Amino acid sequence: MKIGFIGLGNMGAPMARNLIKAGHELIGFDVAPTNVEDITQKSISEMAEKCSIIFSMLPDGNILRTVYQELLPLCNPQIILVDCSTVDVESALYVSKEAKKMSISVMDAPVSGGVVGAENGTLTFMVGGTKYAYDQIEPYFSIMGQKSVLCGESGAGQSAKICNNMILGISMIGVCEAFNLAQKLNLDWERLFDVVSTSSGSCWSVNTYCPAPGVGPDSPADRDYKPGFAADLMLKDLKLSQDAATTVSAPTELGKHATEIYENFISEGGEGMDFSAILPYLAKK
Repeated sequence: MKIGFIGLGNMGAPMARNLIKAGHELIGFDVAPTNVEDITQKSISEMAEKCSIIFSMLPDGNILRTVYQELLPLCNPQIILVDCSTVDVESALYVSKEAKKMSISVMDAPVSGGVVGAENGTLTFMVGGTKYAYDQIEPYFSIMGQKSVLCGESGAGQSAKICNNMILGISMIGVCEAFNLAQKLNLDWERLFDVVSTSSGSCWSVNTYCPAPGVGPDSPADRDYKPGFAADLMLKDLKLSQDAATTVSAPTELGKHATEIYENFISEGGEGMDFSAILPYLAKK
């Protein structure tokens, strides 16, 4: 079985490599020059003709719609399309609706884990689609990640992703505020970590991804805040969460405020830094 992969950037390329390492033959496509070993790059039309499964990892919903407008008419009904991009829920639902008109299965399967997770094959996939399609694709999720969850019908994967990352954005700001406060109170960061990581303040932003350099497991804070997960991408996800919240009239006051904080951070020099660099940003204020 040949697998197609559209979008061989920072995330798509290592995901594709892991499929190749598992013994699968891949056909790739990217509009930008890429160099992913063992991947034969062909046109989208040839990919649709030869592949039974096509994954995609694209920058945003508009590009997803454009790619699928070209791809869908070329596909046969037996093919399964799996989009791993993080996009707006409306775009995910749009491409799914267009695919259903042609009896083609489409799954939205955004990921959590960043570039490191893509390289190590430890991503989490949040999946929207049918149980039948999920059962067919689950073995490939297991190659590229450590966990996949069928969250519901089309759009559910994107919904889960933006809810998860809204929590992450809010919690990281809270953790950074607490560590900044601790420093100004002359409280040792290592002592604070020892308390919080085993107390009611425990969370992923502390235990796994502590924003304080030299504290806890290795994280971007120990590498001058080179991303991991760039603040620009966090802002993108927070904006998606707020767009969705507006659409369904859901109050997300902390999500809204977190979005504003990341907007200010990026405009004031945070572009290209890890999202945990909110800590030195606050320390300068």
